[in-house]
Amino acid sequence: MRPIIGVVAASLDIVGGQGVQAHALVRQLQHDGRTVRFIPVNPRFPRRLARLRRYPYARTALNQLLYLPSLAALRHVDVVHAFSASYWSFLLAPVPAMLAARGLGKRVVLHYHSGEAEDHLGRWGARVHPWLRLAHEIVVPSDYLRTVFARFGYNVRVIRNIVDTSRFRYRDRTPLRPRLLSVRNLESHYGVDVILEAFALLKARDPQATLVVVGNGTQADRLRRLATSLGHGGIRFTGSVAPTMMPSLYEQADVLVNASLIDNQPVSILEAFAAGLPVVSTPTGDIGNMLGYGQRGVVVEPNDPPALAKAVMELLADYAAAHRLVQTARAEVERYTWAAVCDEWTAVYSGAAA
Repeated sequence: MRPIIGVVAASLDIVGGQGVQAHALVRQLQHDGRTVRFIPVNPRFPRRLARLRRYPYARTALNQLLYLPSLAALRHVDVVHAFSASYWSFLLAPVPAMLAARGLGKRVVLHYHSGEAEDHLGRWGARVHPWLRLAHEIVVPSDYLRTVFARFGYNVRVIRNIVDTSRFRYRDRTPLRPRLLSVRNLESHYGVDVILEAFALLKARDPQATLVVVGNGTQADRLRRLATSLGHGGIRFTGSVAPTMMPSLYEQADVLVNASLIDNQPVSILEAFAAGLPVVSTPTGDIGNMLGYGQRGVVVEPNDPPALAKAVMELLADYAAAHRLVQTARAEVERYTWAAVCDEWTAVYSGAAA
């Protein structure tokens, strides 16, 4: 008899890679006929209290007051699959779920995604390691994170992130136009300021260039001011975009750019692979492996706007090279589909050895 799976993760009310992955996983498990209970770590606030979301401490307190009782639903599952970020998010979301699951005698799978794992595991000591040991198994999406966890004595299983390639129309972009797309939250470690500065250099060379910046975050106001100060125009900030609307943005773009300083295995790059966009990115976290260090995308060093601009310009000028990249990337993305990983998740849920 197949186990009932309880997935504990952010809902799509929080636009981010973990919510997208959790939603995709639940959808595929249910499509395969499995029974899944989804418990959001960010339950919706009662309407009369919605204004508290504007105040960080009040928001966190109310969120926990709503989230913790919801974990009682884990008594109705066999396996608890808890998605995890790092730092305080780790303590507030997966740790209570793992404690509840252990108390109920359930199998615990911790699915750790954060590109900040090195610092988290290295500096947080007793605030992280005792809790990691609550998990019967730790799953990470990349060899990069497996290496990080191994340095701290943890044997983890790697199961790649998934992307539903059927949601994206793969097309050959002929000619390749200077229509750039950035799909990262507006936080300092994602280097969106580097993208803006690189785009200004590109725009000075090609007045037809455009850049669409998708995402929101604490740096939103600063980045909008920076875009204005650069004075070249052609930049559109969309704010947060629902995952259902993302395929149309990839369809309209010709090049995906990414300049993250801390990262793991971004879904946006997988989506670009599926849609046929060539990728220019820093190699942070697992991205270098994803891009095959130049075989499936162009790799540039972090914090270097001129290098990023130069890489984009060279790509635009060499259609044959761009075509080879996207063809290779399209073949690679099949390794990140549900068909490629479903048996691995079945083994995790059953407790089979890796």
